[in-house]
Amino acid sequence: MCGRYIMIQKAEVLERRFGVTIPDTIKLIPSYNIGPGKFAPVITNDRPHEIQLFRFGLTPSWMTKTGLFINARAEGDHNPDNDPTYTGAKGIITKPAFRKPIRSQRCLIPADAFIEGPEKEKLNRPFVVYLRDKVRPFAFAGIWDSWNNPLTNELIYSFAIITTVANSVTQKIQHHRSPVILHREDEKKWLSDSLPLSEVTRLLVPYPGELMNAYPIAPTIKNPAADDPGLIHPAGERLMTETILRATKEIRITGMGSNKDFGFDPQQPLGN
Repeated sequence: MCGRYIMIQKAEVLERRFGVTIPDTIKLIPSYNIGPGKFAPVITNDRPHEIQLFRFGLTPSWMTKTGLFINARAEGDHNPDNDPTYTGAKGIITKPAFRKPIRSQRCLIPADAFIEGPEKEKLNRPFVVYLRDKVRPFAFAGIWDSWNNPLTNELIYSFAIITTVANSVTQKIQHHRSPVILHREDEKKWLSDSLPLSEVTRLLVPYPGELMNAYPIAPTIKNPAADDPGLIHPAGERLMTETILRATKEIRITGMGSNKDFGFDPQQPLGN
């Protein structure tokens, strides 16, 4: 399951990365702790060139009262043991809550990283999971729907993150699932209304674990109201060692009797 994630990018970064615009009516607020019930940026198939704010936690249009599906299992009722080697049928296409959205209401969910914990301890022992080489923001594969609240007559747009079997990183965290993270070249396909269903389900696979890493953080993240940079400060070492390359460029300032060295570290901590 993927119930918390991080999205702290500035508006212009999202616009440039995803080729979208952000309406003046939308104010993006960076969040280190997006959880169920919060509104977050999405890019939908019916408005692929625009950022919208939808509620995290999908309520199908046919429900008579609100219900939050924060995740949608790619395998549906198949693979009950969450076998990480499972490659069989994608039962999401037959589940009542998801069978319409997976066909015609897909979305990209921009993120910088996500929070996951062991299956038993959950957010009592959380980890920040991120893509290596500063690949952020990236996009989760999502589905969306609209629901009319019968009590208030309010139309609520909401989304769920699709999950699949664990990869090597989430297995190392001892969690049985991982969110579907799309490769950049597949993002436009995901939003295409003409993409055959067989191609849609082909994309519902784990992101390569060797391109990811994770580090532990404090369980303060459990508090849904907590939202500040301190939440993602490391509480231990990364799961896998990463080689950090340092490059230094020397700039000599002549004619003023001095010179300076200016250096940069391409492996900035998340959030910097």
